[in-house]
This record gives sequence, C-alpha cells and structure tokens, in this order.
Amino acid sequence: PFGIAQIGKAFRNEITPGNFIFRTREFEQMEMQFFCKPGTDDAHFEYWRAERMQWFVGLGMKKEKLQWRQHPPSKLAHYAKDAYDIEYLFPFGWGEIEGVHNRTDYDLSRHEQFSGKALKYFDEETKEKCTPFVIETSAGASRSFMAFLVDSYHEEEAPTGEGGVETRVVLKLHPKLAPTKVAVFPLVNRDGMPEFSRKIESDLRKHVRVFYDDSGAVGRRYRRQDEAGTPWCVTIDSQTLQDQTVTVRDRDTMKQDRVAASALNQYFAENLL
Repeated sequence: PFGIAQIGKAFRNEITPGNFIFRTREFEQMEMQFFCKPGTDDAHFEYWRAERMQWFVGLGMKKEKLQWRQHPPSKLAHYAKDAYDIEYLFPFGWGEIEGVHNRTDYDLSRHEQFSGKALKYFDEETKEKCTPFVIETSAGASRSFMAFLVDSYHEEEAPTGEGGVETRVVLKLHPKLAPTKVAVFPLVNRDGMPEFSRKIESDLRKHVRVFYDDSGAVGRRYRRQDEAGTPWCVTIDSQTLQDQTVTVRDRDTMKQDRVAASALNQYFAENLL
C-alpha cells in the first residue's frame, strides 16, 4: 500500500454559504489517497475509518458529539463501494467534517481508459498485475477548526480574589492545538521579577510558543489566557528570587504547582506529548 496526503485551498460554487465558516466558497481541505491491492480494500477502509475518528478524539473532541453516517446504497457516488461521513454536533445541528470513501479502482481505470497509459501495479511476490483500489479520506480543515473551537468553548463559574464568583470564559483546546503553549508573568514589575521573567520567556521560546504579559492584576492576566486557550501560565514571584522555583498554573483545573525554573522545558515537553 501507498498513500499521498495534501492540504490546500479548495473552491466551490456554493449557492448558500452560511453558519460562519462551515459553508463557504473558499476553504481549506485535507485529503489523502491511499492505494491498496484489490481484496485488501475493505480492511484498509476500516483501518482508516478508525484512524480518522481517533484523530479527532485524540485531539480532545468529545466522543458524544461525533458520529458516523454511512451513505445508503441509493446515495452512494457512482465510483464508491462504501462511504462514511464523520459528523460533529454543531450548535446548528449535525454537520459533516470528514468523509472516508472506498473509491475502488475507478480513478485509475478511467485514467487508463482516456490516457491510453497502463497504470497497473505489478506484484513481485505473486507475479500478478492489478489496478490499485483507492481509499480516500477528505476532511474540511476549516470545518474541523470550527468544530474544535466550538467543542473547546466553556463558560463556568470561578472564585474571585475578593471572595465572590465570576463567569470564567475558557477555551479548553488540546495543548497541541493551542496557538500559544505558555504565558509568562512577573507578579509585579519590580524587585528583579521582570528580568527573571524575560530570561524564562527567552529560554522557553526556543522550544514552544510563548506569550509575555506584565499588564494588570495577575488574576486578569490568567483570565485573558484562559480565553485564548493557553494551557499553562508561569508566574515569577518573590519566592522565585529565593529558591529559583516558579508557579505553573493549569488552564483547565486552575491548579498551581511549584516547579524549578530549570525544569520548565522538561515539564512542558512531557505534558505536550
């Protein structure tokens, strides 16, 4: 078997664009064409169905908001032996984000027919020629992006520093999808904390995307990063200057750990796996 994957712009003469970026005339598309020997196509089809669903689940999408929809025989494309769509439950209802299709040997057979070129594969073991079957996966990158955003958006109650409660908006993106992995804050802009913070920022930036913020109360800075989906915030405080440890705050749990400044790169590398 052999596969080719690509991502790029696609254009469609869409009559009714709508639902934000779900249905547009220009969009990003991810596709793979996987060539396999006839007779093995069903097994490869099921393999890629499982792999593609796991891709979404593995990046944090909720299983209960995903479903398979099989194309009935009356709706199958003329080239397809079998076809399934992965659908996500958007606020406006179920919508397709990826399709997995068994295209049989239709593509290569038609190319052979009209080009006059032989496109068969010769199997060295069996000494037989065959026209490969194609298993296709076709995902809307724009739609998938929208699904991840919708799935990650949460509003929840969180305690304030004054003993009250406020609504916390948090984008619980999987760390691999978060645009910024770590935010670095000095607790206050004096006593050597900004300098230490800049040093940590510079060191972390060699490995992950980092955002530096020294504006306003630290609680407000946490909230801004929650809304942006940043998984971890590192705060440099007076204790840092004494023992070289920092506070690492988790976005989802809001739990705070003391971590040695020298161990931060290892800490984030392990949590980004």
